[in-house]
Amino acid sequence: MKKVLIISLLLICQVFFVFANEPDSAYVFAYTSGKQNNTAGLHYAWSIDKQNWHTIGPEWRFLASDFGTWGSQKKMIDPFLFEDETGLKHCIWTLNNEVGQFAHAASDDLYNWKRQSYPEVTEEGNVLDLEVSFDGAGKKYLITWISEKQGQKKLFRTTTVDFKNYSETKETTKSDRLNLRSTIVLDGEQQSGVVVKVSWELIDEIIKHYEWSLFHNQERADNTSLDAERFKDLQTVKAAISFQPENSKRISDKLVGIFFEDINYAADGGLYAELVQNRGFEYALSDRKNSDSTWNSSKSWSIEGFGASFSIDTTEPVHINNKHFAVLKVEKTGSGLANEGFDGIPVKTGEKYNFSVFAKSVGDNKGRLLVQLIDENKNVIAQSKTGTINGKWKKYETVLEANAASEKAKIVVIPQTTGEVALDMISLFPQNTFKGRKNGLRADLAQTIADIHPKFVRFPGGCVAHGDGLANMYRWSRTVGPLEARVPQRNIWNYHQTAGLGYFEYFQFCEDINAEPVPVLAAGVPCQNSSTCGHGQQGGIPMCDMDEYIQEVLDLIEWANGDKNTKWGKVRADAGHPEPFHLKYIGIGNEDLITDIFEERFTMIFNAVKEKHPEITVIGTVGPFYMGTDYEEGWELATKLEVPMVDEHYYQPPGWFIHNQDFYDRYDRSKSKVYLGEYAAHLPGRPNNIETALSEALYMTSLERNGDVVEMTSYAPLLAKEGNTQWTPDLIYFNNNEVKPTVGYYVQKLFGQNAGETYIPGTIQLSDKRENISKRVAMSVVQDAESKDIIIKLVNLLPAEVNAGIDLSALNIAGSEAVLSVLEGSPDDKMAAPKVGSLQVSDQFNYQLPAYSFSVIRLKTIN
Repeated sequence: MKKVLIISLLLICQVFFVFANEPDSAYVFAYTSGKQNNTAGLHYAWSIDKQNWHTIGPEWRFLASDFGTWGSQKKMIDPFLFEDETGLKHCIWTLNNEVGQFAHAASDDLYNWKRQSYPEVTEEGNVLDLEVSFDGAGKKYLITWISEKQGQKKLFRTTTVDFKNYSETKETTKSDRLNLRSTIVLDGEQQSGVVVKVSWELIDEIIKHYEWSLFHNQERADNTSLDAERFKDLQTVKAAISFQPENSKRISDKLVGIFFEDINYAADGGLYAELVQNRGFEYALSDRKNSDSTWNSSKSWSIEGFGASFSIDTTEPVHINNKHFAVLKVEKTGSGLANEGFDGIPVKTGEKYNFSVFAKSVGDNKGRLLVQLIDENKNVIAQSKTGTINGKWKKYETVLEANAASEKAKIVVIPQTTGEVALDMISLFPQNTFKGRKNGLRADLAQTIADIHPKFVRFPGGCVAHGDGLANMYRWSRTVGPLEARVPQRNIWNYHQTAGLGYFEYFQFCEDINAEPVPVLAAGVPCQNSSTCGHGQQGGIPMCDMDEYIQEVLDLIEWANGDKNTKWGKVRADAGHPEPFHLKYIGIGNEDLITDIFEERFTMIFNAVKEKHPEITVIGTVGPFYMGTDYEEGWELATKLEVPMVDEHYYQPPGWFIHNQDFYDRYDRSKSKVYLGEYAAHLPGRPNNIETALSEALYMTSLERNGDVVEMTSYAPLLAKEGNTQWTPDLIYFNNNEVKPTVGYYVQKLFGQNAGETYIPGTIQLSDKRENISKRVAMSVVQDAESKDIIIKLVNLLPAEVNAGIDLSALNIAGSEAVLSVLEGSPDDKMAAPKVGSLQVSDQFNYQLPAYSFSVIRLKTIN
């Protein structure tokens, strides 16, 4: 006892000694190295005496600029740090050498920063070498800068009291400048920045934040490549598993869904079954930002045979929303206009295909159109004729039946007369679409999605929803009604959207697979990384146009849920669905920066929907990360407005999912519910393999455990077409003839097909108590409300078996046989698929979890 007391006294003295010798205050030097094309961000060094400086990092980024598009912007130049009279810290910086704006952000602690703003203070010239001083008498801040224009430099000034509203910019003189920047040598390099006196406690907090960040990054970098060494002596782990049904709780019945975004050619050339590419001749150079000279109205079209030519016209089109059409001039019959499809047109023997076209003769010639499918050797494998065309636009339809197969066929439209004929909306669909729908979905791809048993579908994006600039925002009303009246546009991923897969088709698909539709609309702002909004962040819809945009949101609800006699309900009914779709959810915003621009517009939309349609659950957004400014500010806004649900996104390495299984355990149950709308485990090289899939499965057991606060989840992205993939990993890969589910797909499918509405707590007692063991073995147990089945999910991310003794005595189990599904393989296995069999069970039985595996045990209960 005496020895313990002595040690305790020594520790107390040591702590006192440390604190007694620390200063009350010290100095922070705030600067940027300017590296990485001026995107290195804000750095700190500290000093007691302003002579000996210690970098925190080195060059650790404590604040980054969010201004403008990726690549050409996101710069921080000459940051200026200062503290106001309340103790709040501010940083302003130059954005680039062109714009008449600067950036501002504030922080309580110099590492958690609030939202950024980018006030425009001059219409001509730039904003360089910023400086701030405080006018105590006027209680306002004076901001000065140098503006350089045509080789001439001038000084300008503005004032503000709140860094939201600024006085008129005026030219000034050097007398307004205090020249507060210092030059200090750090690690052998000369840096320019600002020295600010702060408390030592604050510097200590900054250092600890940096050290925590390093530790957190080490956790994120954790992966199976370390397993051979750290688990070299691990043979078998024993586990005792028991359950406490008396503590069961209700969880969401919509936990597993899908997120569809038109990326990687997921829609046109993918899920949308149209086989003709550029059917409306609306492709444009701007679709690819003028980077591809072949990407124009003639893309994928050519002349088959001799004695014919074609041109593109815009005079008197079928519909003003589809201005372009082809004029085919035939001098010798037998030649026609051919389309190569999306990497070829896949044709199957015996299958029937629906052909349609808008056509009119130009001049007095009249005749029919011969439509052929030809294979790679120019053999005709299907053909049919339309009715006789005349001088007015009319839709013609016919059916082609294939007598042979081809992976890369072409479709050819051959006028049976010479002269000129105008053609538009040339279309070919397999009759075998999902559920046999006209203008429908590719059957095998849609069925693969349906097999997940998703409880909801989020669409049409993602980034597609808010678009690249105001003109590129996805407007739902332009994607319903007759196909020829829909408005095609550039996809934010730099290809073309026909809008053939529009809101009607999305809602119809949801109904066909018994999933809730979750449309996502822009929150009045396009993508903050837009390159087409001019300079600045977001560039929201002008306030004078917001009422009209809000009405557009309200019109969607009427279109989906309104009686067929309402304005928009009639549009739905005319499309073939007189009954309402029973929409319950609307997402407003996607990964947006939470700025004043965003908040003002989101609040207007949210309040309007809440007032007019309180039955609709609005899903807000809290940015693209699981932490940081947008996450914090987004949650603050959601709490203030009482938004019922927020959409969280994060793509992280497997180590993050392993070490953050308690992420939602600490969430406040009284606040907004969570929709985890986009997540995936990413390794270097972006594979989708056993390691990524099992880390996701491990995390999903915690999502089920927290199914009272996490109501929806969806992996992202969903689809990727081989040869046209812009983002990896994805859940399902495909080409024209095959669907290739990934290992991650099977995890989603096992969770989706084995969902439940009641969570049953359980405990796992491991023989090896090491933390890196316990974090790699996880379990969740749910009960399905309809079948009353109890479903046990077990994940083992260890290189050794886990010998589990499972005690079912607390559960009302019927029979001695359970369904067992097991997904296992080596960590780098990309081809693993689950095996389904049976398992003998009893009140007490043993089950060995294979190394690197996910097991699902489904048990019948006594009703």
